[in-house]
Order: sequence, then C-alpha cells, then structure tokens
Amino acid sequence: MSGRVGVIDWGGGNLGSVRRALRAVGADPLLGATPAELEGCPRLVFPGVGSFGDVLAGLRSRGLEDLLRDAVRQERPVLCICVGLQALFEGSDESPAVPGLGLLRGRVRRFGSGKVPQIGWNRVEPAHGGAGGIVADGFSYFVNSYYADPAEPSIVAGWTDYGVRFASALAFGSVVATQFHPEKSGAVGLDLLRRWLEA
Repeated sequence: MSGRVGVIDWGGGNLGSVRRALRAVGADPLLGATPAELEGCPRLVFPGVGSFGDVLAGLRSRGLEDLLRDAVRQERPVLCICVGLQALFEGSDESPAVPGLGLLRGRVRRFGSGKVPQIGWNRVEPAHGGAGGIVADGFSYFVNSYYADPAEPSIVAGWTDYGVRFASALAFGSVVATQFHPEKSGAVGLDLLRRWLEA
C-alpha cells in the first residue's frame, strides 16, 4: 500500500492536511508545483480549495494541466478533491468565463437552497459499488457552495443530499474524485485514502 504519491501544488489548497492524511495511511507524499517535480509519481492527488477560476488559473500557469491530462490518458491513479473534482467538468457557475478541463461532460452549479456554503458533515451514499468499494457509506466533511451536475450518471460513485441530491463522488477510468474532503473526514476519510492506495 505504501508508495510515492504526487500532490499537485497549483498555488493553493489544503496541502498540509492532505499530506498528513496520506502519511497516516502509509503513503509517501511528494508536493510538486511543476511537471518535472512530479515526474515518476505513480499516483497523483489534485486538491482544490478556493474558487473554480483560481484553481484552473493556477493549474494552467504552472503547466500542470497537461500533467493531469496525461495522467488520465495513461490511466495513472488520480484522486481529485473538492474543487479538484469540479475542475474536471466543462465549466462552473462560479467562474462562467473560465473553461474547465472538460474531461467530463457537465457543469458545476450553485446550490439553490439552504445555507451556502455547506460546511460540516453530511452522508455519502455509495452508488453502484462506489468505485469498486473505495467510496463507503458514511459521513464525510464538506465545504462547498457548488456541486457537479454530470451529464453521465454512470460516473457517479456517491450521492449526497443538501437541498438537492448531488454527485459527491465520481469514478471514471483511473480517476476517483470527491466533493468532500477525505483528509478532514476522520476515520472515514482515512479509510477512503487507504482503499484508494490499495486499488
């Protein structure tokens, strides 16, 4: 299970907590802000905290967009967290002029009801096996005002209710993505990271 995991540093994000959580489950996280620094990492984590536009701008300004695209194409395991999940889509209501990565069809939308942002614990219910068992039924920690609305329901690995039933976890190819923060979700989050490393 142990091994080198590249943590993509796009200029922001919850990097310290992500690295601590990865170490807690036996990984060796390497923080990298350029493709060269992350070369040779068999797995990648793309954490996103902040606005959609800032995350995409940081990713692109450091030449990390191509690194991420190449990893997906080469079927290297990639874990995307929070805005990292949202960045996979075509665009977001948060930053309408900024194109997303477009790796998935669909759009990121703002919650239309309830207190925004959603901050705190909410249930994640696995969908059709939850990405091969990586996503388990339980409560995880969220901080989000926006949610992904995928065009392909088959990629949904977990569902959560917050005024609307939304996709809180996704899986396609070698990619697992969570709207919640596994690094802040206690034992449930550590179990998810452990299963991701073992997959």
